Amino acid sequence: MQVQDIMVQPVKVDKADTLSHALDLMEKNSTRRLLVTHDSKLLGILTMRNLTKELGTRKKGTKPASSLHVATAVSENFTKVLPDTEVDDVITLMAKNGGVVIVTDNENILGWVTPQQIMENMEFNGYAGEIMHKEPTVVSPADRVSHVRHIILENDMGRFPVVENGRLMGMVTEKDIAKAMKAFREIVSGNQQDSRIKNLIVEDIMKTGVQSVKTNTPVSEVAKLMLESNYGGVPVMNLEDEMVGFITRRSLLKTLA
Repeated sequence: MQVQDIMVQPVKVDKADTLSHALDLMEKNSTRRLLVTHDSKLLGILTMRNLTKELGTRKKGTKPASSLHVATAVSENFTKVLPDTEVDDVITLMAKNGGVVIVTDNENILGWVTPQQIMENMEFNGYAGEIMHKEPTVVSPADRVSHVRHIILENDMGRFPVVENGRLMGMVTEKDIAKAMKAFREIVSGNQQDSRIKNLIVEDIMKTGVQSVKTNTPVSEVAKLMLESNYGGVPVMNLEDEMVGFITRRSLLKTLA
C-alpha cells in the first residue's frame, strides 16, 4: 500500500488568517491541525498545541484571538514524501519524528497523512493492556488550567485523565484549554485576564462521561472507538474499574511501527 492510497486533502488556512478563525476551522472540520499556506506555498502546520501556546502567552498582552495571526504559531513538524512512498515507511517516519506526512510532487501539495488515516487503514493486534501507558500523567479537578497548559507545552502531551481520590472524573485536552483561552481573550477585559485565568481550574472546562476501555479490550476495538468518537486518547480500566493506563493515537502508531 502506498501513501497516495490513503492520503486525504488537508484543511488549509492562510498565514494571514486569525487564530480565532483557525480554531473555528478546526472545530468545524473535527481536526487537530491545519495546513498553513500563503500564495499557494506550503509554510507549515498549525496544531492545537500551537494554538494553546499562543492563546495563553502573556507576550501577546491582552489582544483577542481575532487579532492574533496564524503566522505567529506555525510549526515545521512535518515530513514531505512522494506519492509512491510505502505506508509502512510513512508509519516509521511518523512514529520517529511525530507530526504529519505531506505528500508532494514537484512541490505540488497532493494531500497529507495524519495518525487518523493510519488508524483507518491498518489492522491492529493485541489487547489494550499490552500497549497502554502504564503510568500516565493525570491531573486533578482542582488543578489550575494554567498549570495544565504548562505541562502540555513542557512534555508535548495533548490530553490528560482527570482523577480524584483514585476515581476517573473526566478528561481535559489542549482543545479545551485553547477554547477557554480564546474565550478569556474575547470576553474578559485586559486588566482582569491574569487574575481570572489564575482562578480557572480543570473542573471548569473538563469533559465528563468519558468512555474508557478495559485491559482485555482488543486494540482493534480501541482504534474503532477513538475514530468513531474522535478521541485523541482513552483511559484503560482494570476489571475492578480502576484506571491503570492510557492509550493515545500515537500509542497505536508506535505499536504499528
